[in-house]
Amino acid sequence: GNKTMITTATADSALKTYYLPALTDQLNKSISPLLSRFRLTTADIAGKDIKKLVRHGINGGIGAGSETGDLPTPANNRYALFTGTLKNLYGTIEISDKAIRASATNDGAFVSLLNDEMKGILDSATFNFGRMLFGDGSGKLATIKSADGGVYHVDSVRNLAEGMLVNVYNAGGSIAATARSVEKVDYETKSITLSGANISSPTDYVLTLQGSRDYELTGLGAIFKDSGTIYGLSRDSNPWLKPTIKTEVGAITEMKLQEAIDELEERTGTKINFIVCSWGVRRALFNAMASLRTMEPMVLDGGFRALSFNGIPVVADRFCPEGTMYLLNTDDFAIHQLCDWQWLEGEDGKILHQIAGKPIYTATLVKYADLMCYRPGGQAMLSGIEEA
Repeated sequence: GNKTMITTATADSALKTYYLPALTDQLNKSISPLLSRFRLTTADIAGKDIKKLVRHGINGGIGAGSETGDLPTPANNRYALFTGTLKNLYGTIEISDKAIRASATNDGAFVSLLNDEMKGILDSATFNFGRMLFGDGSGKLATIKSADGGVYHVDSVRNLAEGMLVNVYNAGGSIAATARSVEKVDYETKSITLSGANISSPTDYVLTLQGSRDYELTGLGAIFKDSGTIYGLSRDSNPWLKPTIKTEVGAITEMKLQEAIDELEERTGTKINFIVCSWGVRRALFNAMASLRTMEPMVLDGGFRALSFNGIPVVADRFCPEGTMYLLNTDDFAIHQLCDWQWLEGEDGKILHQIAGKPIYTATLVKYADLMCYRPGGQAMLSGIEEA
């Protein structure tokens, strides 16, 4: 057949027309079962902010009466204005000039080169967005508990991966080290090794992804709190913003779980349609239910597998905090976005840019979005569950 000469221009058009739709689909649907349950919407965007009018409570203007008596006094629905800021989410690929030239006359080699890069961007997005969904927006990955030379023992390694570049903040919030590479993650001892000089007495120091502090999604960690503010409103003045939080649950049983579901439905009228928990909690629940044989397997949209608890999917997620289970009505959540994933284009309309002074081209995917839960009071969290 005809050979097409591969240049940065053909690479550019391949990224735009061929890769973007497929990547967008995968980034929205196959990152995690939880993310794929949330609606995507471009509504309620005002500049760099999300402004959403949310109705809460019930309308008081409904009643019963005698045939000749007064009609119920009309009462207005109660509304509150939720305000959020769009977060900037990025994914970057790098292709060397040498790789482009080496595959210049070979379409197959070039396609596999781009495919590898796309897989890389998907893997890192899967890790980062999966992690952010459970975060509190602060970007905190872990807290250092103690140090043994250059080995740092942390409270949890679930948000850490080798090759990540992290910043370290002291307990007062000042920067203690920047752009340190995570050289090694030890899951057994919950410890990591960082590049660079040893950080002295780093107890209670916090690790964040470099440059991400306070710029991350408003995840479940921010929504499941019972004090402070959310979406610009005070929880103390608006108790309906407080989710049900049960701590020190201990051994999980069918009864404890059903009670929490029933209590939410009775108190708030919400119907739980999704349960997400850590792997150890799912094993514990499976053990508790094993004798009853009531946890059927089910397949969710996006091909994810789940177990069913009385018809509600139970999904384990590696980023869910240990000993924790969230009971959610996913219809109460949406991801507000300015637009879906786009390649950042230069003034010349090109996606691939040469890094100044280097024989490397990079392309950056971007999306401006944040997660919003319209009825925080209709959700529940159980923590302190004994894992199996």
